[in-house]
Amino acid sequence: MNQKNPFLTAGYAGEAYFCDRRRETARLIAAFENDRNVTLIAPRRYGKTGLIMNALAKMPSEFTGIYLDIFSIEDLASFTAAFAAAVTGALDSPIEKTLSAVARFFKSCRPTITPQEDELPRFSFDIAPSAAKATLDETFAYLKAKERRVVIAIDEFQQIAEFPEKGVEALLRSHVQFVPWVRFVFAGSRHHVMSEMFGSAKRPFYQSTEILSLGTIDPGEYEAFARRHFATRRDRVDSKVFRSLYDRFEGITWYVQAVLNKVWESGRGLTELSQIDDAVRALVEGSDIVFHDLFRSQNEASRALLRAVAADGCVAAPTSGDFLSRHGFKSHSTVRSALADLLGNDLLYQTDNGYVVYDRLFGLWLAKK
Repeated sequence: MNQKNPFLTAGYAGEAYFCDRRRETARLIAAFENDRNVTLIAPRRYGKTGLIMNALAKMPSEFTGIYLDIFSIEDLASFTAAFAAAVTGALDSPIEKTLSAVARFFKSCRPTITPQEDELPRFSFDIAPSAAKATLDETFAYLKAKERRVVIAIDEFQQIAEFPEKGVEALLRSHVQFVPWVRFVFAGSRHHVMSEMFGSAKRPFYQSTEILSLGTIDPGEYEAFARRHFATRRDRVDSKVFRSLYDRFEGITWYVQAVLNKVWESGRGLTELSQIDDAVRALVEGSDIVFHDLFRSQNEASRALLRAVAADGCVAAPTSGDFLSRHGFKSHSTVRSALADLLGNDLLYQTDNGYVVYDRLFGLWLAKK
C-alpha cells in the first residue's frame, strides 16, 4: 500500500519508507543466518524499532520473525504472558491444530485463543505469579519442539532489570542458550543498563551476544531519501534547508521524520527555513498539555534543573560552580539528587558532549517557557 504521507513517525510500512540502515540491516540478518544473538542499543527515537522490523521483513523466508515490546511490563508473570502469547500466536495455524498443540505444552495455565480475520490465532495467557517460571519453561519447550528457525526481538529489554523477582536474567539466559535454532535480538534504549547487562562479567548475559550500537543516519543518505519522496510530487528539497533541519535535531530520526511529515502535509517542497520553524512550532504546541503535566509532576529541584538544562541546550558539568551560580542553585547535593532522578526517569540524557533534555521538543517547550 502506498503511504499518503511517506515520512512515518510510527510503525513500519516497508523498505520504500525506511531510510538507509543498509549496513545495520545486513548485520542483523547475517547474525540470524549464522546463529548469533544480537544486543541492539540506541536511545529512543533513533529508529531502533524500525530497523528491527526492516530486518525481520527482509530475512530469508525460512525464518519466522516475532517482535515483542516490553517497555510497559513490570514483572515476570506479565513478561511470561506476553512472551508466550507472542510465540504461540506466530508459529501455528490453522486454529484447531494450534489449540491442540498448545494444550500439550501448557499445563501451568490455560491459554485463551481468539480467531482473527487473517486466520492466524491470537493467544492470551492469564498467569499467576507463582506459575510464571513454569509457564516460561513450557514456552521454551514449545519453541524447541517446533524445530523451526525463529528470530525473537525483545524491545526495551532493559526492563527485566527492574522486575521485582530475583534472578530473572539468569533464568532467561538458561533458556536462551539451549534453543539453538532460535535467535534473539535484545534491544534497549538505556545505554548504561544494557551495557552493564551484556558487558559485565558479573551478569548472566555477559559476552553472549554481538553488540550493535545504533547511531544517526548519514545526512547525505537522509537528504536523498527526502528528495526522492518529494520528487514524486515534483517538489524541490533545498540542501541547505534540509541540513539545517538535520543539524537542529542532531540527525535523530524521529524528529527529522516528524518535521518532514509536517512539511509534506503543507503541500510544498522543503525550500525555506521558515518551514522548519513552522513545523517545529506546531509539534511543540501540539504537545503543550502533555509537557505541562509532565513538568508539573516533577519536584521543585527537578523542575529548576530541567529549565536550566533547556536554557543552556547542553550542559557538560551541571554541578560546576559556574552552572550553579548562573541558574541560582545553592547546593551541589540538590542538583546531584535532581540529576539522578531526571536521568532515571528518562527526562535528561547524557550524550558525549554533556546532559540534554531527552525529548528535544520538551526541551524547546521548556526553553520557551
